Amino acid sequence: MTRPFPLPEPMRLALDCARLAGEADEVPIGAVVTRAGAVIATGENRNRRDKDPTAHAEMVAIRAAARALGTDRLVDCDLWVTLEPCAMCAGAIAHARIARLYYGAADPKGGGVDHGARVFAQPQCHHRPALFPGIGEESAAALLRAFFATRR
Repeated sequence: MTRPFPLPEPMRLALDCARLAGEADEVPIGAVVTRAGAVIATGENRNRRDKDPTAHAEMVAIRAAARALGTDRLVDCDLWVTLEPCAMCAGAIAHARIARLYYGAADPKGGGVDHGARVFAQPQCHHRPALFPGIGEESAAALLRAFFATRR
């Protein structure tokens, strides 16, 4: 019998952020920015609480990381997020020069990385992070399913 591969700590933390967002009646998505393995910033969806359509978990984490590091370029940073980023967030990832993007669940309806706009595949995209999809996919998808099941 094979044992499941343990989730990396940043993805476990992103899932914790997603749970907090869900408890606040936000769509349960969480994000973490790391550099050299150290956590620089975290984020969770805050659209409703902040009354801000751009307050996606990725945007919240990227903004916090940029403030913490005192720069708009997160060149040697990684972003861990529980759901495939949308086109807006993918654009921000490119502009921030995030080195690596790890994400959990795919988003065929709203994703902008491997679905939809496929921002990083466009010739106009000036920076493409290394992509690692499917990290913590089952846990992230379960959070989203449970959240939306209570709203149907």
